[in-house]
Amino acid sequence: MSLEIYPSILSADFSKLGQEVIDVIDSGADGIHVDCMDGHFVPNLTFGAPVLKSISSLKKVPFDCHLMVTRPDDLIEDFIKAGATGITFHSEVVHHLQRSLRRIKDAGLKAGVAVNPATDFAHLEWVLDDLDLILSMTVNPGFGGQSLIPAALEKTKRIDQFLKEKSVREKIKIQIDGGANKETAREAKKAGVDILVAGSYIFGSDSYSTAIAELKG
Repeated sequence: MSLEIYPSILSADFSKLGQEVIDVIDSGADGIHVDCMDGHFVPNLTFGAPVLKSISSLKKVPFDCHLMVTRPDDLIEDFIKAGATGITFHSEVVHHLQRSLRRIKDAGLKAGVAVNPATDFAHLEWVLDDLDLILSMTVNPGFGGQSLIPAALEKTKRIDQFLKEKSVREKIKIQIDGGANKETAREAKKAGVDILVAGSYIFGSDSYSTAIAELKG
């Protein structure tokens, strides 16, 4: 089975963002990854719900929103209204993990938790009933164009095994974000990854369709 590929618009040309979204989906992307950064949880400041609202009706694909922010609970409602189909936030910054996930689920969206390369995932055992996706960060969040951290991919393999042991692997997808290229995509597939987020590899290529096809393998 091929990987699902979600291009990260963080690497798109923002002078023609709408067309970039249309082009990359027409080139074979399975969804769009929206990186919201607040300048606090990560150094960079990117964009919020208004940008998502401007593109979420362009194509009928998942708009997967990754909140790299210190206070995700303050933004969940805005992203729901802006057209998100899924919202992922970082467990490192949330006090009431299950409650935040339930807010997203109750709105009819897919709920995800992201874990940084050095963050353990064992605590997710207690929220598996409310979880649709685990995002295993394979770089430290905040910047595009980084190289994949091998230890983080090894941890991703353990997440796959953990979910199988808990008999929830079929309902919870595994996504990785960071360092995507042909070689790391092959390794991701071996690790049990379902969704690969790719930014500069796709948007920096001469052909979106070729880059996506290479990643899918």
